[in-house]
Amino acid sequence: MNVLEEFIIEGGHGGHISLTAGESLRIVNTEGSQVVDVWAFEQSNPAEFLSTEHTRSCLQKLVPSQGDKIYTNLRRPMFSIVEDTSPGIHDMLLSACDDQRYALLGHVGYHRNCADNLRDAMMRAGVPLPEIPSPFNVFENVSIGENGELSIEAPVVKAGQLIAMKAELDVLAVLSACPMDIAMTNGPDRRCKPILVQRIK
Repeated sequence: MNVLEEFIIEGGHGGHISLTAGESLRIVNTEGSQVVDVWAFEQSNPAEFLSTEHTRSCLQKLVPSQGDKIYTNLRRPMFSIVEDTSPGIHDMLLSACDDQRYALLGHVGYHRNCADNLRDAMMRAGVPLPEIPSPFNVFENVSIGENGELSIEAPVVKAGQLIAMKAELDVLAVLSACPMDIAMTNGPDRRCKPILVQRIK
Protein backbone atom coordinates (compact mmCIF):
# COMPACT_ATOMS: atom_id res chain seq x y z
CA MET A 1 0.00 0.00 0.00
CA ASN A 2 1.37 3.39 -1.05
CA VAL A 3 -0.06 6.30 0.97
CA LEU A 4 -0.13 9.31 -1.36
CA GLU A 5 -1.78 11.73 1.07
CA GLU A 6 -3.19 11.63 4.58
CA PHE A 7 -4.68 14.02 7.10
CA ILE A 8 -6.84 14.13 10.21
CA ILE A 9 -10.35 15.56 10.27
CA GLU A 10 -11.19 16.67 13.78
CA GLY A 11 -14.47 15.57 15.30
CA GLY A 12 -17.35 17.74 14.14
CA HIS A 13 -15.44 19.13 11.15
CA GLY A 14 -15.15 18.34 7.45
CA GLY A 15 -12.58 18.08 4.70
CA HIS A 16 -12.16 17.23 1.04
CA ILE A 17 -9.79 15.15 -1.07
CA SER A 18 -9.39 14.58 -4.83
CA LEU A 19 -8.84 11.10 -6.22
CA THR A 20 -7.91 9.89 -9.67
CA ALA A 21 -9.63 6.75 -10.94
CA GLY A 22 -7.77 3.75 -9.51
CA GLU A 23 -6.80 5.47 -6.27
CA SER A 24 -8.57 4.57 -3.05
CA LEU A 25 -10.09 6.60 -0.24
CA ARG A 26 -9.32 5.07 3.15
CA ILE A 27 -11.27 6.22 6.23
CA VAL A 28 -9.89 5.10 9.59
CA ASN A 29 -11.98 5.36 12.75
CA THR A 30 -9.18 6.44 15.08
CA GLU A 31 -11.05 6.11 18.41
CA GLY A 32 -14.12 4.10 17.40
CA SER A 33 -17.80 5.07 17.32
CA GLN A 34 -17.41 8.03 14.95
CA VAL A 35 -19.81 8.33 12.01
CA VAL A 36 -18.49 9.86 8.78
CA ASP A 37 -20.79 11.45 6.19
CA VAL A 38 -19.29 10.90 2.73
CA TRP A 39 -20.16 12.70 -0.51
CA ALA A 40 -18.39 12.53 -3.85
CA PHE A 41 -18.65 14.50 -7.09
CA GLU A 42 -17.32 13.72 -10.56
CA GLN A 43 -14.44 16.15 -11.03
CA SER A 44 -15.34 17.38 -14.53
CA ASN A 45 -19.09 17.50 -13.84
CA PRO A 46 -20.13 18.03 -10.19
CA ALA A 47 -23.76 17.57 -11.21
CA GLU A 48 -22.90 13.85 -11.25
CA PHE A 49 -22.47 12.72 -7.67
CA LEU A 50 -22.62 9.76 -5.32
CA SER A 51 -26.28 8.82 -5.00
CA THR A 52 -27.53 6.66 -2.15
CA GLU A 53 -30.91 6.10 -3.80
CA HIS A 54 -29.38 4.99 -7.10
CA THR A 55 -26.93 2.76 -5.23
CA ARG A 56 -29.78 1.07 -3.34
CA SER A 57 -31.61 0.58 -6.63
CA CYS A 58 -28.58 -0.77 -8.50
CA LEU A 59 -27.55 -3.12 -5.69
CA GLN A 60 -31.11 -3.98 -4.63
CA LYS A 61 -29.99 -3.79 -1.00
CA LEU A 62 -29.98 -1.14 1.70
CA VAL A 63 -26.29 -1.16 2.59
CA PRO A 64 -23.29 -1.88 0.35
CA SER A 65 -20.60 -4.23 1.60
CA GLN A 66 -17.06 -5.18 0.61
CA GLY A 67 -16.98 -6.05 -3.08
CA ASP A 68 -19.98 -3.86 -3.93
CA LYS A 69 -19.95 -0.73 -6.04
CA ILE A 70 -21.40 2.66 -5.11
CA TYR A 71 -23.18 4.46 -7.95
CA THR A 72 -23.77 8.00 -9.14
CA ASN A 73 -27.08 9.67 -9.94
CA LEU A 74 -26.34 8.69 -13.56
CA ARG A 75 -26.03 5.04 -12.45
CA ARG A 76 -22.32 4.87 -13.18
CA PRO A 77 -20.01 3.14 -10.69
CA MET A 78 -18.19 5.77 -8.65
CA PHE A 79 -16.50 3.62 -5.99
CA SER A 80 -15.83 -0.03 -5.27
CA ILE A 81 -15.58 -1.03 -1.63
CA VAL A 82 -12.26 -2.88 -1.58
CA GLU A 83 -11.75 -3.23 2.19
CA ASP A 84 -13.94 -3.01 5.26
CA THR A 85 -12.50 -4.12 8.58
CA SER A 86 -15.48 -2.76 10.52
CA PRO A 87 -18.54 -4.93 11.20
CA GLY A 88 -19.95 -3.52 7.95
CA ILE A 89 -22.72 -1.49 9.57
CA HIS A 90 -23.29 1.66 7.48
CA ASP A 91 -26.33 3.74 6.49
CA MET A 92 -27.76 4.93 3.18
CA LEU A 93 -31.16 6.10 4.44
CA LEU A 94 -30.67 9.19 6.59
CA SER A 95 -29.97 12.71 5.38
CA ALA A 96 -27.08 14.82 6.61
CA CYS A 97 -27.63 16.66 9.86
CA ASP A 98 -28.24 20.39 9.46
CA ASP A 99 -28.94 23.32 11.74
CA GLN A 100 -32.68 22.69 11.49
CA ARG A 101 -32.16 19.11 12.72
CA TYR A 102 -30.51 20.39 15.90
CA ALA A 103 -33.29 22.94 16.42
CA LEU A 104 -35.83 20.10 16.23
CA LEU A 105 -33.79 18.28 18.89
CA GLY A 106 -34.06 21.30 21.17
CA HIS A 107 -30.68 22.91 20.62
CA VAL A 108 -30.74 26.72 20.88
CA GLY A 109 -28.38 28.71 18.64
CA TYR A 110 -26.11 27.54 15.85
CA HIS A 111 -24.70 23.99 15.92
CA ARG A 112 -21.98 22.66 13.62
CA ASN A 113 -23.52 20.23 11.15
CA CYS A 114 -22.66 17.96 8.25
CA ALA A 115 -24.56 19.99 5.64
CA ASP A 116 -22.51 23.09 6.44
CA ASN A 117 -19.32 21.01 6.55
CA LEU A 118 -20.14 19.98 2.97
CA ARG A 119 -20.80 23.58 1.91
CA ASP A 120 -17.56 24.78 3.50
CA ALA A 121 -15.46 22.00 1.94
CA MET A 122 -16.85 22.61 -1.53
CA MET A 123 -16.22 26.35 -1.16
CA ARG A 124 -12.62 25.68 -0.12
CA ALA A 125 -12.23 23.35 -3.12
CA GLY A 126 -13.62 26.06 -5.40
CA VAL A 127 -16.34 23.77 -6.75
CA PRO A 128 -19.99 24.87 -7.03
CA LEU A 129 -22.32 22.69 -4.98
CA PRO A 130 -25.22 21.63 -7.23
CA GLU A 131 -27.34 20.43 -4.30
CA ILE A 132 -26.95 18.65 -0.97
CA PRO A 133 -27.24 14.95 -1.82
CA SER A 134 -27.95 12.35 0.83
CA PRO A 135 -24.60 11.14 2.14
CA PHE A 136 -23.19 7.66 2.52
CA ASN A 137 -23.16 7.54 6.33
CA VAL A 138 -20.12 5.36 6.93
CA PHE A 139 -20.15 3.48 10.27
CA GLU A 140 -23.65 4.77 11.18
CA ASN A 141 -25.88 2.21 12.90
CA VAL A 142 -29.54 2.65 11.97
CA SER A 143 -31.95 -0.14 12.85
CA ILE A 144 -35.31 -0.75 11.18
CA GLY A 145 -38.14 -1.85 13.46
CA GLU A 146 -41.02 -4.23 12.73
CA ASN A 147 -43.26 -1.36 11.66
CA GLY A 148 -40.58 0.29 9.54
CA GLU A 149 -39.54 2.81 12.18
CA LEU A 150 -35.91 3.92 12.16
CA SER A 151 -33.75 4.08 15.28
CA ILE A 152 -30.25 5.52 15.57
CA GLU A 153 -28.14 3.14 17.65
CA ALA A 154 -24.58 3.43 18.94
CA PRO A 155 -22.02 2.56 16.23
CA VAL A 156 -20.32 -0.81 16.56
CA VAL A 157 -17.11 0.24 14.77
CA LYS A 158 -14.01 0.00 16.97
CA ALA A 159 -10.83 2.06 17.13
CA GLY A 160 -8.54 1.40 14.17
CA GLN A 161 -11.20 -0.19 11.97
CA LEU A 162 -11.58 1.25 8.48
CA ILE A 163 -13.24 1.25 5.12
CA ALA A 164 -11.44 1.71 1.77
CA MET A 165 -13.20 2.62 -1.47
CA LYS A 166 -11.48 2.57 -4.86
CA ALA A 167 -12.47 5.44 -7.14
CA GLU A 168 -13.86 4.28 -10.49
CA LEU A 169 -13.97 7.90 -11.73
CA ASP A 170 -11.95 11.04 -11.03
CA VAL A 171 -13.75 12.35 -7.97
CA LEU A 172 -13.77 15.08 -5.37
CA ALA A 173 -14.75 13.46 -2.07
CA VAL A 174 -16.03 15.39 0.94
CA LEU A 175 -16.06 13.89 4.43
CA SER A 176 -17.65 15.12 7.64
CA ALA A 177 -16.78 13.67 11.05
CA CYS A 178 -20.40 14.06 12.12
CA PRO A 179 -20.90 16.76 14.81
CA MET A 180 -23.93 15.04 16.38
CA ASP A 181 -23.65 15.20 20.17
CA ILE A 182 -27.34 14.91 21.11
CA ALA A 183 -28.50 11.61 19.58
CA MET A 184 -26.58 8.30 19.87
CA THR A 185 -25.08 8.76 16.40
CA ASN A 186 -21.46 8.82 17.64
CA GLY A 187 -21.88 6.51 20.61
CA PRO A 188 -23.20 6.66 24.17
CA ASP A 189 -20.58 9.24 25.17
CA ARG A 190 -22.06 11.58 22.51
CA ARG A 191 -18.55 12.83 21.77
CA CYS A 192 -17.27 13.71 18.30
CA LYS A 193 -13.95 12.08 17.48
CA PRO A 194 -11.27 12.57 14.81
CA ILE A 195 -10.90 10.41 11.73
CA LEU A 196 -7.87 9.63 9.59
CA VAL A 197 -8.27 10.10 5.84
CA GLN A 198 -5.83 8.55 3.37
CA ARG A 199 -5.46 8.51 -0.40
CA ILE A 200 -3.73 5.31 -1.37
CA LYS A 201 -2.66 3.50 -4.51
